[in-house]
Amino acid sequence: MTDEHEIVRYEVVDRTSIVTLNRPEARNALSQEMLRLVPDRLLQADADPDVDVIILTGTDPAFCAGLDLEELGGGSLPIGAGAEGGANRHGTRGPFPRLRAPLIGAINGAAVTGGFELALNCDFLVASERATFGDTHARLGIMPGWGLTVLLSQAIGVRRAREMSFTGNFVAADEALRLGLVNHVVAHDELLAFTLALAADVAGNDMEAVRQLRSTYVAVTKDDDAWEQEARDSRSWARTNFSPERRAAIEARGRAL
Repeated sequence: MTDEHEIVRYEVVDRTSIVTLNRPEARNALSQEMLRLVPDRLLQADADPDVDVIILTGTDPAFCAGLDLEELGGGSLPIGAGAEGGANRHGTRGPFPRLRAPLIGAINGAAVTGGFELALNCDFLVASERATFGDTHARLGIMPGWGLTVLLSQAIGVRRAREMSFTGNFVAADEALRLGLVNHVVAHDELLAFTLALAADVAGNDMEAVRQLRSTYVAVTKDDDAWEQEARDSRSWARTNFSPERRAAIEARGRAL
């Protein structure tokens, strides 16, 4: 059972946990409360003996519009989220805690900036035909801290990644599939059913083997030096560019986009 009013919903269907970002009026932008609840729900799923696979998705119309800059305001990044490139409150880099269960992103709409980083930190992605992906850090005058410069390069190659980051241009679902950013694109109304079917394929295997495979993939693809470089640059940028005046200019620019 779920409460439709919860801003991060949790349910279990056939050994798969569905974690849903649920602030549709804010395009699922990440408030402080959401930044606390998303990791908590993921850890809840990871510890649940009735769960083998986790799906992360959003309530329409968007997957996630990134950090809620209007709520955060004041020239500071959210405490404990690791958004400045350091460890989060769970001691890991990126937006998520350390998980054993596979995490599939079901991208139902726009995944932007920090929301794009949420998607990139999933093991793989299934996209609705309505999904779009955009790295707008440069448009907003902020820096990534959840591994975007590492994970996006791994997904689509460094030259394509640079183009997305430097221009801030969005990539539609079909182009994301062509680039290798997503594994599948499906009709919007079929997104969750298709992703649940993939989750069932995963859950039908020896789950201890799957978890070990996931751990090995994380170990061989997580370039600690590259993540640390992004973290250093993000912290430095935050120290020198997050004055109240610059924060106000960033928020004004964001409202104009």
